[in-house]
Amino acid sequence: MDIEKKLEDGRLTLAVVGRLDTNTSPELEAEVKLDGVNEVVFDFSRLEYISSAGLRILLSVQKAMAACGGTMSVAHPNASVRSVFEITGCSDVFNIA
Repeated sequence: MDIEKKLEDGRLTLAVVGRLDTNTSPELEAEVKLDGVNEVVFDFSRLEYISSAGLRILLSVQKAMAACGGTMSVAHPNASVRSVFEITGCSDVFNIA
């Protein structure tokens, strides 16, 4: 998995490439630093797969952002990643664009 990180004007964008699973989720978790951040965008346009370990990170970030009045969104998930969100009910929790 590769992560492209960009912080600009309080907006943290994390473009995740490859697979987000039990083996790679600690790497993403280490990249998520929310100091001074009021918006987090996960760009999943090149994400191939997400497991429950990846969903746990998203839920954690969603909770942290809600607590400080910020927002979190998931951008451009492919059909297979989107189906994981739908099956798990996360499509009702996350702002998915």
